[in-house]
Amino acid sequence: MKILNTIAIVAIIYSIVAALYNSMIRKSNKSGKTMANSILLWLIPVVYLAVSSFLTIIPAQECGVVITPSGVKHQTYHTGWHLIFPWYNVQTMDKTEQVYTCAKRTDVSRSDPNYKSYKADATQSETVWTPTIDGIKMGFDISASWRIDPEYAWWIYDNVSETDGKENGRFYWLEENVIKPKLKSALALTTSKYTPIQVYSTSREEIQSIVLDRMKKDIESYHLILDQIDIREVYYNSDYETALNQKKLEEQKALTLVEVTKQKEELKKQAEIEKDIQITTAEGEAEALKIKGASVSSNPKIVQLEWINKWDGKLPEIMTGDGGGLLLNLEK
Repeated sequence: MKILNTIAIVAIIYSIVAALYNSMIRKSNKSGKTMANSILLWLIPVVYLAVSSFLTIIPAQECGVVITPSGVKHQTYHTGWHLIFPWYNVQTMDKTEQVYTCAKRTDVSRSDPNYKSYKADATQSETVWTPTIDGIKMGFDISASWRIDPEYAWWIYDNVSETDGKENGRFYWLEENVIKPKLKSALALTTSKYTPIQVYSTSREEIQSIVLDRMKKDIESYHLILDQIDIREVYYNSDYETALNQKKLEEQKALTLVEVTKQKEELKKQAEIEKDIQITTAEGEAEALKIKGASVSSNPKIVQLEWINKWDGKLPEIMTGDGGGLLLNLEK
């Protein structure tokens, strides 16, 4: 638009110079044709300036709000060219997605002089701590992606204060007074139904979805659109994390003892089985000896039969007689 206005100004200057020149020519030759040419040269830039003064261009990614002498016009002007009275004021508003983040500060410490100025930044605040169903507080790094409803840009301009004289002050106000508190409230109400373990691991996606639905309802009266909720990180309270780690260690020790106890019980069972086998074997052998003894007593010839069964077919070197005390060396 600025380029077109510059061209128009150049054209006017050219017309003035041409008119002066033509005036000099007219005085010399009194030509009517020269006067017509002069009027035409003046008319073109004048018409252009008149049209361009009514023409307003709304850039891409923005929407326009018109302020009339009687107040804000209840209409949004979208990207493109529009004919608007030049005495009306046109303000543009960003309709693209904004991201508000609550996150743990890693690059600026509390002792840093810039820490306070960081906290005043409306695009980000610190980790949100909310209680779980057990009363244990958990920390969340969480982001909310939001944007204005372009159809109601005029309402936001008319009803939301532009604070601190900042550029896009209305967006700062919305983030500090709508997005931030609604995000914290929805997160607290949601996490109060879950255990710390669920919050940290198994139910994070479900929590995101519930917070998204809660916030959508909470901010729609401000004509804001919530696109996404992202839980980026979850933290335990330091004392709780220490206690939890200690509990895990104790549980691991208990599991180890249980396993050791099982192994000992198995060894005990095995020893009892082996003992029973030995007892059973010994009892069997004793019973066998008892039976054999009884048999020998009742029938002495069993010994001779046993000797015959075990004879290898060789004659003995020495033989004793029955009660005679005679020793014979059979080899000789």
